[in-house]
Amino acid sequence: MPKLLGLSVVDLLWLSLALCFLLAFCVHRLTLHLPTRYEKSKVNILFQDVIRYGKTKGLLKREHWQHVFDIPKRWFWHFYAISIGWNGLLIVLSFHVIVWGQQFPSWLTDILRYLTGGPVAVKRVPQVSTVLVQLLLWVHSLRRLLECHLVSVYSDGVIHIVQYLFGLGYYILLGLTALCSDPLITEDGSPGFPLLSQLQWYHVTGMVIFSWASLLQHRSLVLLARLRTRGSGTVETLAHRVPRGGWFELVSCPHYFAELLIYASLGIVSTSHTLTWWLVFLYVLFNQALAAQLCHEFYRNRFQSYPKHRKAFIPYLL
Repeated sequence: MPKLLGLSVVDLLWLSLALCFLLAFCVHRLTLHLPTRYEKSKVNILFQDVIRYGKTKGLLKREHWQHVFDIPKRWFWHFYAISIGWNGLLIVLSFHVIVWGQQFPSWLTDILRYLTGGPVAVKRVPQVSTVLVQLLLWVHSLRRLLECHLVSVYSDGVIHIVQYLFGLGYYILLGLTALCSDPLITEDGSPGFPLLSQLQWYHVTGMVIFSWASLLQHRSLVLLARLRTRGSGTVETLAHRVPRGGWFELVSCPHYFAELLIYASLGIVSTSHTLTWWLVFLYVLFNQALAAQLCHEFYRNRFQSYPKHRKAFIPYLL
């Protein structure tokens, strides 16, 4: 498929998703300043139903038929299970190419050819950047799956079926994007450069940021879980409380900010000249900004004593 404005299909997909969530963020902020009759209109309720999930959906006055599309929020773990399986497969295929000199399967080559909009060599020898991004994505998904089962305490919160299906497809596209953003293609099937010889300072920098951001996200999720377990290990309540401690003193959603940092670290690892991954980062920025804004509004509306100095998402900025 030919490129449009110099952008490949995968670039256009991520750019479109980023712009959609930016638009959703702007529209939502606009609705906060509209008269009440517009806020309660069917169009706005439908819009809010699609963008909200969990606790932020609880106060939304929806019609009965809209509840048919509810999926339990605790099913978030399905996303990470899909990611572990799919991205694990892509890692195995990559190592088959690197270690044994095999080819990518034809079905994968055809998909990559369509997404990149250009010819794909018979043999692709992934760079260390691509392999590291794949491995870090897999580690991230494994940690999040374990946290879903061992740390997080879910109530009866729900997500829209559109969000659920989108989440399943998201990690499929993410794994393919890692391969699409690999600039090293060997046309003659000759072996690429040894992976270890390709290591650069930005790979190490990216991995350090990834580790720190992952720790920040984990600690934030632990603090959220303790609001319902009080540190006893057993669930004592499903009520929502004001989170305190750690980066919660700066923002309402440090776990969302940590997610943004994780994708920034992947962008650094994938090398700064790779446009595709930074479009993914742009999507994550607007996606998490919208989710954080909704959570921030929930806390401020529910708790009159909620700290006014806290931002929603990015410390001191947003």
